[in-house]
Amino acid sequence: MQDQDSYLIGISPAVDRVRTLIAKVKDLNAPVLITGESGTGKELIARAIHETGARRGGPFVAVNCGAIPDQLLESELFGYARGAFTGAVRDRAGLIEEADGGTFFLDEVGDLSLPLQAKLLRLIQEREVRRVGENRLRSVDVRFISATNKNLDREIEQGNFREDLYYRLRIIDIEIPPLRERRDDLVLLLEHFAGKFGRELNKEQVRFTPRALELLTCYSWPGNVRELQNEVQRCLILNGENIQIHEDHLSPKINLRQEMSGGDDYSFSEAKAEFVRRFLNQALQRCNYNKARTAEEIGLSRQGLFKLLKKHRIDLAIGRRANSAAERSPRSSP
Repeated sequence: MQDQDSYLIGISPAVDRVRTLIAKVKDLNAPVLITGESGTGKELIARAIHETGARRGGPFVAVNCGAIPDQLLESELFGYARGAFTGAVRDRAGLIEEADGGTFFLDEVGDLSLPLQAKLLRLIQEREVRRVGENRLRSVDVRFISATNKNLDREIEQGNFREDLYYRLRIIDIEIPPLRERRDDLVLLLEHFAGKFGRELNKEQVRFTPRALELLTCYSWPGNVRELQNEVQRCLILNGENIQIHEDHLSPKINLRQEMSGGDDYSFSEAKAEFVRRFLNQALQRCNYNKARTAEEIGLSRQGLFKLLKKHRIDLAIGRRANSAAERSPRSSP
């Protein structure tokens, strides 16, 4: 069975679209371009395509085009012949040759220099690689998957990216949605990472309190899945022997009450809004997120409750999922 990390976790329509595309392209040889913000899991998708497709028996070789200086990247990609430059004491195959029979993943392909873009275009067209300092052409059988967080259409307009290479790379285009557009998936992702890192730390029964889950699911996650993963790891370390992750374990940027209580800008209106949000969420939880019962219990009309929920941006669907997740988790002993 494949590791859960090899797949997108979630139930949102955005994730379903990505899964459908992976299923359609996994057995093909056509190049795939994966786009999305930093932290959305572009390499995760590339690995899922490789590990579930016809090339899964071959190597998966990845390189981050923005992490290697341009003068070194060419020899890393294409290899070099002995004596090609100072320090080249032997022939060496490049990463593209190492990917023969499998998949070559170019992460942050938008950072490639124009000269290397020209070489990559020729490689994709001819399926042949020439090592630095060598005249011999070597055939390679490689499936190319590339990824970028840049807007390549804008890069083309600005003269930073070759249009012909762009169309070669994006025979198939997979756009990974940011986490803020995957609200339905947040609780599942939080549970997944809590379980994964909990096992690594021998803390397999840790759960989030409903209030902590509420704050986590209301946060915008600008760093996407990578930020969420780091936050869960941080919480598991900070909560010590506690079987629960409380709101006080969360980063101040997520638990704004911590941040505001430490400064001079925590006004009466902010404190009041914080109280109302907490009061409404607790009432909704007691009434199992039934709006009519909640309105009756706290002495409001249904219309009045709806206005408050809208004003304080309280999402009932997220609350129901958070409450359900908390109930499924093991309870701490008294």
